[in-house]
Amino acid sequence: MTNPLLACWTAPFGLPPFDAIRPEHFAPAFEAAMAEHLAEIEAIATDPAAPDFSNTVEAMERAGRALGRVGAVFWNLCGSHTNPALQTIEREMAPKLAEHRSRLMLDARLFARIEAVGAEGLDPEQARVLDLYRKMFVRAGARLEGEARERMRAILSRLATLGTEFSQNVLKDEADWSMILGADDLGGLPPFLVQAARAEAEARGAEGWAITLSRSSIEPFLTFSTRRELRERAWRAWVARGTASNWPVVAEMVRLRVERAKLLGFPDFASFKLADEMAKGPDAVRDLLMRVWAPARTKAVAEAAALARLAAEEGAPPEIAPWDWRHYAEKLRKRLHDLDEAETKPYLALDSVIAAAFDVAGRLFGLSFRPVEGLTLHHPDARAWEVTRADGSHLGLFIGDYFARPSKRSGAWMSGLRTQQGLWEPGRPVILNTCNFAKSDPALLTWDDARTLFHEFGHALHGLMSDVRYPFISGTAVARDFVELPSQLFEHWLSVPAILSTHARHVETGAPMPADLIARIKGAETFNQGFATVEYLASALVDLEMHTLTDADNFDPESFEAGVLDRIGMPSGVVMRHATPHFQHVFAGDGYSAGYYSYMWSEVMDADAFRAFEETGDPFDRDTAGRLARHVLSAGGRTPPEEAYVAFRGALPGPEALMEGRGLVEGVG
Repeated sequence: MTNPLLACWTAPFGLPPFDAIRPEHFAPAFEAAMAEHLAEIEAIATDPAAPDFSNTVEAMERAGRALGRVGAVFWNLCGSHTNPALQTIEREMAPKLAEHRSRLMLDARLFARIEAVGAEGLDPEQARVLDLYRKMFVRAGARLEGEARERMRAILSRLATLGTEFSQNVLKDEADWSMILGADDLGGLPPFLVQAARAEAEARGAEGWAITLSRSSIEPFLTFSTRRELRERAWRAWVARGTASNWPVVAEMVRLRVERAKLLGFPDFASFKLADEMAKGPDAVRDLLMRVWAPARTKAVAEAAALARLAAEEGAPPEIAPWDWRHYAEKLRKRLHDLDEAETKPYLALDSVIAAAFDVAGRLFGLSFRPVEGLTLHHPDARAWEVTRADGSHLGLFIGDYFARPSKRSGAWMSGLRTQQGLWEPGRPVILNTCNFAKSDPALLTWDDARTLFHEFGHALHGLMSDVRYPFISGTAVARDFVELPSQLFEHWLSVPAILSTHARHVETGAPMPADLIARIKGAETFNQGFATVEYLASALVDLEMHTLTDADNFDPESFEAGVLDRIGMPSGVVMRHATPHFQHVFAGDGYSAGYYSYMWSEVMDADAFRAFEETGDPFDRDTAGRLARHVLSAGGRTPPEEAYVAFRGALPGPEALMEGRGLVEGVG
């Protein structure tokens, strides 16, 4: 029988035939696609013609299309709707795919051709792609020889295996744990959470109500539950994800990363990872993080004292434990700003927030979103929209998969089934946003949930609006500390009054969000930012310091993490947003390793970038939006990030706007 992964895809928009794809199709499809790719690369490496951009770099860009298609389907399913069969294949294929990549990157014949390609006559985009290709090969070890080359190959294969193991361990802990509540355990829980917990219990075949380790379940439980002992039980399960299995995985990964960096001539892994980022090296990152740490810690300590006073009024223990913080912060926010989640949530129905994100994209960039029915997607919960330009022409397909389920890893992310490029058809992208919101009828979001949706949609626009010729620089294929700029910038439009007044309507009455409620939301934007900044910075600093080690032969990640937190003076009521054993950004692959700082690096830019709109007096100023689209959203990696930002804004920013936005300067917040 024909393998549907390798057949011609005839579904609308060139979508994969999800209804025909079975787990057993993936291994043979990967093997066939890798063999095809190797044959394509062999033809390039042995081409008797003198190397030039067309027969070497562009030929490599065209190669591996089948492997890219199979991988896109597989990795999206592994993240959003996995099962034991897929997880087995993932464990088997991870080292094979790493070996395949190493075989290409360490092919001396191929590298020699790339080195021989001349830059004469190339347009700027081609010159940029050539430069990035050379750097990619060098950073993969193309200049290594003999034993060093083989050792690099073994390291990359083992790291791929360990990253898969790490991710699957976390997913198992998240899927296996739930806390079943009885009627006496619901004290303080608002109706939206009670409804979601009932649905979760039913899905698990249990009586009562179930709290899970999905952030959309456990965070509101920690916020509203009046049962302190249950808050503690839930919190301890949340922070324990991965602790039974992932400490040794982390230890080995860090040791291998140090060895990898040294093989390539770098003193430590962070120096290797950051050499081609905007930061250039760990010292610049540490300087930014510590510059923000001091005022953030001061503010968090003051926040803890205020929460303790509130708890004392209720006769609760005087010291705020981590499982108390969200509970009393919500009460204090209600007291100081007359604002709580139970009041805002009815105005933040999922469909309304999606419509708000689409509206912003329309006002800024002239985009329209048309629901597409009847498509077979990867899960029944997923929905699709065709995206068109102002002139009505097709831009891409956007897929939203918003609800939590045991088969989905935690968090929220943007991915693609097809990236934009101009070398072959179809060249328009298919972009996904995946979230983990609590499923209910209707689905209501917290303010943080709504910000998450806007954040991921900013990434989606980066993929959808890409307008480059070469896949290598398409969409979000930019420096890691630049990739969060479009997503974090887009968050700013959620709280623009014109958007809230239009789309934030009460789920029962249809009444718009009152102006005074919008004002209170704006007024509370810097509330609890000491806590939020400290929990993020602690994770970023542990990541950075762990990857600046020059010797990890006797590395104990658990004691190392504790030492870093002690050294920076971590407040007792706050924990890392992502503790090491479940820090998937850093250890479920290589994406954000030594790079979790990039959210704050990008925030320096996004705070300044939104000021560009504010300075015009119009948050939807089309000239400013045009510059943003031209130099950032459509450019992909065509331009170095510093040049791209300066072309949009005129100069690189300092952290002042970030500090003000987080309320970390005197007189703010």
